[in-house]
Amino acid sequence: MNDALIRLGRVSKRFDATSQPAIAEMTTTIMGGGITGLAGPDGAGKTTLLRLILGLLKADSGTLSVCGRDPVSEASVVRDLVAYMPQRFGLYEDLTVLENLTLYADLRAVVGDERRIAFDRLLAFTSLAPFAGRLAGALSGGMKQKLGLACALVRTPRLLLLDEPTAGVDPVSRRELWRMVRTLTGQGIGVVWSTAYLDEAERCERVLLMSDGRLIYEGSPSELTNRMSGRSFHVRNAGVRRRTVLASAAKMPGVIDGIVQGANVRVVLAAGALPPSAEDFKDVAVVEVAPAPPRFEDAFVSLLGSASPPVSRLPATAGRAKPDAGPVVEAKELTRRYGSFTAADRISFSIGEGEIFGLLGPNGAGKSTTFKMLCGLLRPTSGEAHVAGLDVAAQSSAARNRLGYMAQKFSLYGDLSVAQNLEFFAGVYGLIGMRRRRAVDRVTEVFGLQRYMETSAGTLPAGYKQRLALSCAVMHEPPVLFLDEPTSGVDPLTRREFWAHINALVQGGVTVMVTTHFLDEAEYCDRIALIYRGRVIASGSPDDLKVKAKRVELPDPTLEDAFISLVEADDATLAA
Repeated sequence: MNDALIRLGRVSKRFDATSQPAIAEMTTTIMGGGITGLAGPDGAGKTTLLRLILGLLKADSGTLSVCGRDPVSEASVVRDLVAYMPQRFGLYEDLTVLENLTLYADLRAVVGDERRIAFDRLLAFTSLAPFAGRLAGALSGGMKQKLGLACALVRTPRLLLLDEPTAGVDPVSRRELWRMVRTLTGQGIGVVWSTAYLDEAERCERVLLMSDGRLIYEGSPSELTNRMSGRSFHVRNAGVRRRTVLASAAKMPGVIDGIVQGANVRVVLAAGALPPSAEDFKDVAVVEVAPAPPRFEDAFVSLLGSASPPVSRLPATAGRAKPDAGPVVEAKELTRRYGSFTAADRISFSIGEGEIFGLLGPNGAGKSTTFKMLCGLLRPTSGEAHVAGLDVAAQSSAARNRLGYMAQKFSLYGDLSVAQNLEFFAGVYGLIGMRRRRAVDRVTEVFGLQRYMETSAGTLPAGYKQRLALSCAVMHEPPVLFLDEPTSGVDPLTRREFWAHINALVQGGVTVMVTTHFLDEAEYCDRIALIYRGRVIASGSPDDLKVKAKRVELPDPTLEDAFISLVEADDATLAA
């Protein structure tokens, strides 16, 4: 059905009288018959809008109707018509898949034959039937999201609200979730999909782009993308100089965005700016400059008013390792078993000084296990891990002092203020006296934390939580930095800022090992190891992996195409 599912008329919402509105006089109509994407930077108001639609929050002013009903005064009717999947996994991890479904069926009064039919349908739809007896906490990230979707669909809704359902989910699971949601829209269910992945927003029939609580664009993604025609360029053949080329491009007048794409650098220009030429880069590299097709992400950055790409203020010499003939990080036949289950199977690789090395793989593939063994957080069953010339298992304390670690989930102390967290971690890393004071002051300035110093870390916006976590990881200037999905759930502008900092550290000689599900980020890596079923199934530069996926029907594969192709090829080999 293509009728109006949501109508907003000058809707506003504030959380206190002194702050700016979370939603500012928003007027729009959301129709059925497809997927409406909801995009914008952190703090734009996306989650607040979804909660207003569901009736979990009440608007301060304006009119709002959902399926023709008032979501506050007619809340019980609206909640029978609307299903909601929250941003964070909100199910009970100590209950099984079936027990979670049963709980949600009880809450939605789905009983008898209706319940049995719904469970059979949902377990088949999500491919969770073989895991019905497994604890939710033991599921992979992608399977957790499928369970969350199944619980939201216990009663078939007219409208489905999804708040960043694929955050932290690998590309294979993301593609599967999209297939499932497309099936739902084919059944007449309207979908509003909030996302931090701009390639997902580009797949939607319609997109709402928000900033500071305001609606700054609504319409088809292609219409916005086409506005950027003639403003995107590839600086080709930058190779090992690509980070230097990016830094040089960031300083050029008229350049509003720049990212690394394998051996190339992609730059986006402001309207009317003159395109760069190879001559502009002659002092840093011999390159070729060619026009590139515009992307929705280019339009996103332009519309949000970026004046230039972010530039890190980290010292150029931060963390420089001492010259060493050997690798800075080395995995030798690393293996980890849990009873009869092998999570990591004889994984080997080495990483040199000033190199970014990516560990990629589907959820549950073994990359986090490998990561933790190299950090000294998990003892291997067999094999060796070396960091900065130290055996991680035998010299764990000394090795940990040579590395910085940023966990996948926010792992700082939420009840402590930003200042208290910085002071605590400075002490953990042995910084004392004037050295501690200078380190805290340096990261506070570099990461823009001044306004939040007395704020509890647990209440920070998502982007500032990540800034604080990275600050704590680098304040002792380690020669090795381990980043476990450092930008999960963070908007594209904040991710660019993070990578500006990471590139600055690498330029200073820091060795970085990173896991990520944003495959555009993986393009920054010098080399990648793709882990699946506990094994390294492919390795090489991002461009090397893309070449492996090239075929007649896919002449110019993306890194995501390569990821999925290599995983599927490994599945086919094992099945043969």
